[in-house]
Amino acid sequence: MDADTGQTTTEVDINGIMDRIPHRYPILLIDRVENIVAGEKACGIKNVSANEPFFQGHFPGHPIMPGVLIVEAMAQTAAIVVIESLSDAAGQLVYFMSIDSAKFRKPVLPGHTLMLHVTKEQGRGKIWRFKGEARVDEKLMAEATFTAMIVDNPTGDSA
Repeated sequence: MDADTGQTTTEVDINGIMDRIPHRYPILLIDRVENIVAGEKACGIKNVSANEPFFQGHFPGHPIMPGVLIVEAMAQTAAIVVIESLSDAAGQLVYFMSIDSAKFRKPVLPGHTLMLHVTKEQGRGKIWRFKGEARVDEKLMAEATFTAMIVDNPTGDSA
C-alpha cells in the first residue's frame, strides 16, 4: 500500500489484522478493518459479544464494555493505518503513548457492532496523533484523541 497515492484497501479480515499487529485474544479487540487509506484513516469493526470475558465483572447483571477497551479498539484500528503506510513494516510495532479528550457518551452493550472511525491528525516520523470515534448505528458512543509511536519490535519478530 502506498501512502503517497492515498490508495484505499477495501478490507482487512481477522487474519490480516493478526498479520499486521501482535495482539491476540482476549486483547485483540477488532474483527475487521474497512476503508483503509494508508497513513490517513480507516474504520475498524468490533462485534461486541455477550461472551466477552470483561462482561463477567463489568458489570454483573448489567454488562457494559469498559471505556478503556473502546479506546484500545480505536488504537488497534489506528495501528493498522500506521502499518499500512510503512514501506517495510516487518519488525515494527505501534505503541500507545497518550490518550486525550476521551469522552464516553453512551454505554456499549452486548449485541452492538462498534464502528471505530480513526483519522490521522498529525504524523511526524515515528509519532502519530489520531482522532477516534466509536459509533453504533451512527450514534456516537465514545471519542478520543490519542498518540502512538512506531518502535522496533524488541523480539525482532513481525506481528
